[in-house]
Amino acid sequence: MFIPLKDDNPASRKPIITIALIAVNSLVYIYSATLPQPQLQFFIAQFALIPYDIFHLTPSLPGSAFPEYLTLLTSMFLHGGLLHLGGNMLFLWVFGNNVEDHLGPIKFALFYLASGIAAAALFIIFGPNSQVPLVGASGAIAGVMGAYFVLYPKARILTLIFLFYFIRVVRIPAAIVLGFWIFYQIFMSAIDANAQGGVAWLAHVGGFAFGWILFKIFSSRRNKGDGQRIYRLDWS
Repeated sequence: MFIPLKDDNPASRKPIITIALIAVNSLVYIYSATLPQPQLQFFIAQFALIPYDIFHLTPSLPGSAFPEYLTLLTSMFLHGGLLHLGGNMLFLWVFGNNVEDHLGPIKFALFYLASGIAAAALFIIFGPNSQVPLVGASGAIAGVMGAYFVLYPKARILTLIFLFYFIRVVRIPAAIVLGFWIFYQIFMSAIDANAQGGVAWLAHVGGFAFGWILFKIFSSRRNKGDGQRIYRLDWS
């Protein structure tokens, strides 16, 4: 298992959107954790994404005025537990600040939300009749990771590796860390396509593919004097 802790890739400006996203996700989780169980179940039913409801345009709560398609956005800010939240926010912090530095805050916010929607779309396409709620920011964060893979493949990631009794903290190129991560998501999605294990693997694959493809298509490469690659998106 690889867990990225930080990268050796300093940003040139403060990642205000990344920080804001971490704050909003944390506040929503804290609020949900204070709710009594009946209210928490109602909260999740109203704001989580349920593929069946989206595909059939059927509200999960009869009489609810909240449009089901908006759960494509609200579900990104819900988490199933403290470990779920903490893991997602760690990945967002490690990879989000540099992608935001590259895009700027407004474009990064739009890209983040679009990645989350793309992740949910793939999840719905492969399970249109599923009534398993989809919650979490991991699809959107996967899109950020796909962008990072294109932009900074040689950046060194301080990574915790643990496998049975083998535990090490080492610096590994981003291409290896992210390559292993997406390979694992694809492998798990093949054996757990309906997310019966509680993890929406296909959403992770969809988000990562969206970010990777978008940056591959719209990136133009130019060489610096030291031979490093610089990418700039053409959003026009």
